[in-house]
Amino acid sequence: MILRSWDRVRPRCLADLSCLLLLVVFVPVAYVFHMTLVLPELFGVGSFWYTVIWVAAQFIIFNITANMLACMLVDTTIRMELLKPPLDPDLRARWHMCNECQALVPPRSWHCEVCGVCVLKRDHHCRFTCCCIGHHNYRYFIYFLLYLMIGSFVASILGGIYLWKVHFDFYWRPFTLITVFAPAVSLALSPCWESFYLLTYLLTWLAFAISSLLLVYHYPIFQLGSVAKERRSRNYDRGLRANMEMIFGKRMHLTWLSPFVRSELPHDGINWEPVATHLTKED
Repeated sequence: MILRSWDRVRPRCLADLSCLLLLVVFVPVAYVFHMTLVLPELFGVGSFWYTVIWVAAQFIIFNITANMLACMLVDTTIRMELLKPPLDPDLRARWHMCNECQALVPPRSWHCEVCGVCVLKRDHHCRFTCCCIGHHNYRYFIYFLLYLMIGSFVASILGGIYLWKVHFDFYWRPFTLITVFAPAVSLALSPCWESFYLLTYLLTWLAFAISSLLLVYHYPIFQLGSVAKERRSRNYDRGLRANMEMIFGKRMHLTWLSPFVRSELPHDGINWEPVATHLTKED
C-alpha cells in the first residue's frame, strides 16, 4: 500500500471542498448530538441498551472516518510506481497513450481532469473524499458508504423518536413544517437549538438516502467485476467471489472490522486481461 503525499490529498476544486466540508462538519455534529442528547434521554445512562448502542456507535463512527481517510490517502494513480509496459505484444496492445500525462498507461486506467493524473482501474471521482476511486481504494470507499448508511439510518430512527415522541409538544407545530422544507431559512429566522436539532435530523436522513443510492448504484458494478465506465460489460467478470476478492482482498471476511486489516489484492491493477482471453491461455 502506497500513501499519497499531503499536497495531493487537498481539494482541487470548489465542488470537492464544499462536499468535504459538509461531511467533516456534519458527521461530528450528528455524533455529538446523538451521544450527548438523544441517547441519554432515550435510555438510562449505563443501562443495557445504552451500552450496546454506545459501543456500536464507536465502532461505526470509527469505520466511517477511518475508511474515508484511507480512501483519501491510499494512492491508486499511475504515480504509485514506475509503470513498465509488458514486452508481450498482445498485452502491450491493450495499453494506450494518455496525452495529458504523456505516458503509456495500462488498460482500464483513465485520466481524471480534477486529479490531473491517470488512475488504475478508475471507477469515478468522489467529491466527498476529493479523490478518484480506483483499484487500491475501492474497498475503503464501499465500507465508507456502508457504515455511513448504517450509522445515519440508526441515527435517524433514534433522532425521530427523540423529536417526534419525547419532544412532541415542541415539534408537532406548523413552524416545524417550514423547518422541514426550508431548514436553513427557518434556522436563520429562528436561531434556536431546537431548529438546529431538527436540521441535524434532516441531514441524517439525507446522508442515509445518498449513501444508500450510491451503494445500490455500485452493487451491480462490483458484482460483475467492472467499473462505472464498463457498467454493462462482463469482460472482467470472474464470478462473484473472485470479483469481491478483487475489491476486498484475500482476507475479505475480516476487512469489515477495520481499514487497518491487511488484505492483499490478487491483482496488481495493471496487466488486465479479459476473461475470455485469460481462460483461453489457461486451456
